[in-house]
Amino acid sequence: MEHTEYVNLGQFETYIRYYFHDKHLLLEALSHSSYTNEKRKSRNSNERLEFLGDSVLSIVVSEFLFHKYPNLPEGELTKLRASMVCEKALHVFAQEIHLGEFLLLGKGEEHTGGRERSSILADAFEAVIAAIFLDGGMDAAKRHILRFIPENPEEEKPIGFRDYKTQLQEIIQKNPEEKVEYVLVDESGPDHDKAFQVEVCLNSNVIGKGVGHSKKVAEQLAAKEALLLMGYDQA
Repeated sequence: MEHTEYVNLGQFETYIRYYFHDKHLLLEALSHSSYTNEKRKSRNSNERLEFLGDSVLSIVVSEFLFHKYPNLPEGELTKLRASMVCEKALHVFAQEIHLGEFLLLGKGEEHTGGRERSSILADAFEAVIAAIFLDGGMDAAKRHILRFIPENPEEEKPIGFRDYKTQLQEIIQKNPEEKVEYVLVDESGPDHDKAFQVEVCLNSNVIGKGVGHSKKVAEQLAAKEALLLMGYDQA
């Protein structure tokens, strides 16, 4: 696919569930500096939008955590926010909306893997936030950001926002006949402090187990164990 400024904005808008009044804002958010420098376009790269998006993201996440954890001290809130807006987390969020497919990159950046580069994706994710903010206001930006924020961030903090399920799926899908399934095998404890035990199965064989205070966390931990057992030490 040739990536030009005629990139399919409509498709991207369906992924982010926001439709722009000013499409030029979205184009700017998707324009990496390598593209604007190479094309000598009068349009700006996404660097200025990234600057603004970083602040919008920070205030939305800060407000969310402030209300979610009324008894958590400032130091803990700061750590939690940092884990949710770090490059690693934003890279995962960007992948969820297929952001890399829609970036406008210069040829050099394109050929050196810029479309998958964590820093480029994280910066562009912030630029898209700013574009939504400028186009639709804070409420629109807030709705967009909160889509990516887990219901209980404190529970997910130990995972470090590493998406083990996606990593496992990418490895398994190299063999189309293989099938991965997550099975809830146990649920215990009172409603306010439940523990969920999940097994991840490959063709009905258990390859990992995980226990967490939500099914989502348990599934991620099961996938992490599976990756370790398969020899992926970086998990």
